[in-house]
Amino acid sequence: MRRVVCAEFGGPEGLAVVEGAAPEPGPGEVLVEVAAAGVSFVDGLIVAGRYQLRPPLPFTPGSSVAGRVAARGPDVDGPAVGTPVVAALMDFGGYASHVVVPAALAVPVPDGVDPAVAASAMESYNTLVHAVTRRVTIAAGEWVVVLGAGGGIGLAALDVARGLGARVVGVASSEEKRAAATAAGAEAVLDYTDLKDGIRAATGGGADVVIDPVGGPASESALRALRAGGRFCVLGFASGEIPRLPANIVLLRNRTVIGVDWGDWAREVAGPAGNAELLADVLGRIARGELHPPRPATAPLDDAAEVLARYARRGVTGKVVLVP
Repeated sequence: MRRVVCAEFGGPEGLAVVEGAAPEPGPGEVLVEVAAAGVSFVDGLIVAGRYQLRPPLPFTPGSSVAGRVAARGPDVDGPAVGTPVVAALMDFGGYASHVVVPAALAVPVPDGVDPAVAASAMESYNTLVHAVTRRVTIAAGEWVVVLGAGGGIGLAALDVARGLGARVVGVASSEEKRAAATAAGAEAVLDYTDLKDGIRAATGGGADVVIDPVGGPASESALRALRAGGRFCVLGFASGEIPRLPANIVLLRNRTVIGVDWGDWAREVAGPAGNAELLADVLGRIARGELHPPRPATAPLDDAAEVLARYARRGVTGKVVLVP
């Protein structure tokens, strides 16, 4: 097998690809031959040691894989060898040609769903479906503003909100990303200039919901653009800056700030089995045409460091997967 190894926390340039024997699945486990490994902005934070989770060194990054079951350990009834599956890896290890996972977490991929789409959609679409089913309500006809609308989380937010009948405004930092937001169904697209006034003008008075995976100065501007009863959803801080949201602006007009942390919910609340159920739900929605994740760009395993560097400088539109 081949896998990417992080021997010490730091920049992605410290990652190395190593070769060794493929692991053997133990009781209750399956060996997955990886067809696509999802890559995310968070992966770069973990490699740098700047995320709330710090795995013991050395480790292999990556939290989502799709592929086929190559072998089963003892006491495993399914999925059968050869079954296309996708799995969320709570202990990382996805940047590899082969991964051992508990059989209960290997979720079959429905017919017609590309493995690269399954791997790349997991983090972003699990986050957004978790958000709209457990954290915030979005009604048909409401205005939803998505910051970072050209990234993986942002494009998923556009897709999920539109599926609920919302009217969506995408905010993105480049022409390429704004074009991607428009292609994903945004009724209007904005840059970050004069954001509060831009949102109010585009929505006819103010947003009902803001989805914010970016943070930084844009957060307060978007918060101020919420109409009465508006909901501000905090998903992350891709800008690298955690905003200090003024409590008086939250108080005024009965606004609400909501934290959305799919990873914590999956680890600490639902557990791996509950997260597998959510993943199966997301895949089913994709297979039925209710959600429309774009096919990601692909890169070889040897380019993992370069891909993470592109994510760090916010140079990725959509998503990228590694193909071992």
